[in-house]
Amino acid sequence: MMSAPRRPAGAPSRDRSDQQLAGSDAAVRRGTRRGFAALCLAIASMLVLSACSLPFLPQPTAKPTTSTVDPSIAASAPEGLEKYYSQTVEWSSCEGGMQCATIQIPMDYDDPDSADIELAAIKMTSTGTKKGSVLVNPGGPGGSGVDFVKDAGNTHFTQKLRTNFDVVGFDPRGVKRSSPVTCLTDSERDAAREMVFRKETDAGLADALAFNKSVADKCAEKTGPVLGEIDTVSAAKDLDILRAVVNDAKLNYLGYSYGTFLGSTYATLFPDNVGRLVLDGAVDPSISNEELTAGQARAFEKALRAYVASCQSQNQCPLSGSVDNGIQEIRELINAVEQNPQTAKDGRLVTGSEFVNGMYLPLYDDQSWPALTQALESAFSGDVSQMLRIADLGADRDQSGKYTSNSAFAFNAINCLDYPMVSDTAAMRAEEARLKQESPTFGSYFAYGGINCQDWPYQPKRTPAPVEYTGSEPIVVIGTTGDPATPLEWSQSLRKQLDNAALVTWEGEGHTAYGRSNTCVSTAVDDYFVDGKLPQDGLQC
Repeated sequence: MMSAPRRPAGAPSRDRSDQQLAGSDAAVRRGTRRGFAALCLAIASMLVLSACSLPFLPQPTAKPTTSTVDPSIAASAPEGLEKYYSQTVEWSSCEGGMQCATIQIPMDYDDPDSADIELAAIKMTSTGTKKGSVLVNPGGPGGSGVDFVKDAGNTHFTQKLRTNFDVVGFDPRGVKRSSPVTCLTDSERDAAREMVFRKETDAGLADALAFNKSVADKCAEKTGPVLGEIDTVSAAKDLDILRAVVNDAKLNYLGYSYGTFLGSTYATLFPDNVGRLVLDGAVDPSISNEELTAGQARAFEKALRAYVASCQSQNQCPLSGSVDNGIQEIRELINAVEQNPQTAKDGRLVTGSEFVNGMYLPLYDDQSWPALTQALESAFSGDVSQMLRIADLGADRDQSGKYTSNSAFAFNAINCLDYPMVSDTAAMRAEEARLKQESPTFGSYFAYGGINCQDWPYQPKRTPAPVEYTGSEPIVVIGTTGDPATPLEWSQSLRKQLDNAALVTWEGEGHTAYGRSNTCVSTAVDDYFVDGKLPQDGLQC
């Protein structure tokens, strides 16, 4: 949640997803903010975790409504986009007592008359006197805001926020219900996760490139021309149309992980339309893809050390000796699986990459560390099935073998449009050497990300650059000291770039803060959204 690599989230906040392409295995970039509710309960479905008890706040049944945009808000439409800003939206009853709708948006903002696509949205209506709406993005890129609000809305957002605002989630263009990127069948995805490419060899790298090209060709064939229009700038323009159709003169927005990148992009494009923006677990938009990768590799190594120290302080821990000794035991276990992939109880092959994928996900939330302990304990005993099950959760694969999202494909497609990537063989091998030094456990799994986009059918649309925000409304940025997917220094950097902003820091472990941290953070966010009270810049929670 950047959730997002930037899924690294992101859960991440693009949440750790399966790596469908054969480049970097670090699809954690940015991360998706699944939230404690979704992640913890999902892992608890296979492991016994008493820490996953959650409060439930009832959601009243929402009646179907028709939303007509106020003429004064529709008048804010950029030239040529008037029909999108003034559209009438039908909100119908859907799962969980919420309302769902589809919003019309142009496929190509450079030629808005060429074709329309649909954006899926869900609304959890306010329980009191409504002050407006808060639009939410959980990260990725590739995370579903519809699923986030539907699955975690009743537990993730405070009663104060829900009383005063509609909470609106949406699937960004290219994601799940919104003109989704489509590439491989479920069986092909299973097969891709079992592939091993020895990219340190010329032959292995050539095989990886050939496989990537075959997947890219399928993505282009099955998705169509929208594949070239799912960049973050276009998604930020969609966000302004959403602001209008929910009848808000200013955008109120909560973005996690990659969602902070979407939010800061919006602030650059529409500074006068910024209302109250909270950017939690920030991505630094000024740094390159390679710098993002290095930052995450270091942060995940740091998070692993925090986990090992916590594990060794408890009675039931399979890791012995000092923290360094425990880390070394994990590295030896990973290496053993890397050299000799193992078979899980369901007959599927678990490679070193998939084993590491299973390790990433619990590091997004320290409440899920017991799940990692149990999976490691089983793996040391020769059974990798639990680690594969956790990897499946990150890949959105259910126990029947069905993949319930397209997050991995959307993640790669959006990144290829958002970031120029280094794909020169010598440079990638040099990067791998640096990553191994900075993150001895995970570094090699973050390397070779450049080949994911080398044969992509569309070229990048942006060059990394600092945010240029000129709006009068201050923005809140939140960072977490132990965030593995979006390290704290990225939030600190974004706050400086925005200038008109306040930074809140949570001293905790895991990815992002609001909804999983403490009352200091939730009070600061709620008072800002509801009462317009900007938290003290530099607030430590």
